[in-house]
Amino acid sequence: MPILEVHLTTEPSPEPPAPPDFQAGPPEGPLTKIFLGPDGLRVAWSLLLYAAFLLMIDYALGAIAALAGGFRGNLRSPQAVALEELVSFVSAYAAAVLMARLERRPAGVYGLPLRQAFGKSFWEGTLLGLGEVSLLVGLIAAFGGYSFGMLVLHGAGLLAWGGLWALAFVLVGLSEEFLFRGYTQYTLARGMGFWPAALCLSLVFGAAHLRNPGEGIVGAANVAVTGLVFAFALRRTGNLWLAVGWHATFDFGETFLYSVPDSGFVFDHHLSSAALHGGTWLTGGAVGPEGSVFGFLTLSVSALVIHLLFPAKKR
Repeated sequence: MPILEVHLTTEPSPEPPAPPDFQAGPPEGPLTKIFLGPDGLRVAWSLLLYAAFLLMIDYALGAIAALAGGFRGNLRSPQAVALEELVSFVSAYAAAVLMARLERRPAGVYGLPLRQAFGKSFWEGTLLGLGEVSLLVGLIAAFGGYSFGMLVLHGAGLLAWGGLWALAFVLVGLSEEFLFRGYTQYTLARGMGFWPAALCLSLVFGAAHLRNPGEGIVGAANVAVTGLVFAFALRRTGNLWLAVGWHATFDFGETFLYSVPDSGFVFDHHLSSAALHGGTWLTGGAVGPEGSVFGFLTLSVSALVIHLLFPAKKR
């Protein structure tokens, strides 16, 4: 029986279309050029949007806290300081998270990566901050400008108030470091470079302290230089956690441990009846030790320590 051979023929599949030589971007036009640059939203618009988000969130959280009675009572207590700085930090960080979504960047690039939260860098910063404030007060005492006085807290009260002040100043460190060296530093550096941005924001940081009672030019200049030193720490470590720990324990040392004025404020529930006596150039006067000329010396030592402990990485 013959075998019937059947030959099936199929039509050849058409060739896939060649990919285009380029992908069309957003339509070019005057508005596009005004709002967008080579790396996304232009710096000025980013900062304006960030400020708008921050102010709206801060207003809302402040209203909630006020309705709950959070800002009543003694405004110089650690509880009041902690609440005020918590509202400030959450507002600044939440605004940055919104901008991260809008600009399609991870929020960790703004200086506070969550995976490193309160890790090694933070605790190194706490030791360095305690070291700096102790050196500063020690120099003032060596020239006869500081006396510790008598202990005014004992036992459980000492531990309770010390713990509350430690928490409050961690929140101060988070709030001020992120506000002046977080999103604003990252974004401004996109437009003018790291160090010009750090210089501008440090000057603003110092000028903001002029509103404090008794603050003077020397104290504000000291704060501005502090901002540059913390920017140096950011540059060398890659994040703000070291600066947060340093900032927190320096303020804790002034307010609680050595019981002296902190940026012009004398807060309640400190450790001793310490007193400053002598010229303002030595003690800082009503501003506190950060207004002393020795502050510039300790900041220079601090910068050297950062340079030695965190050498620059080869690019």
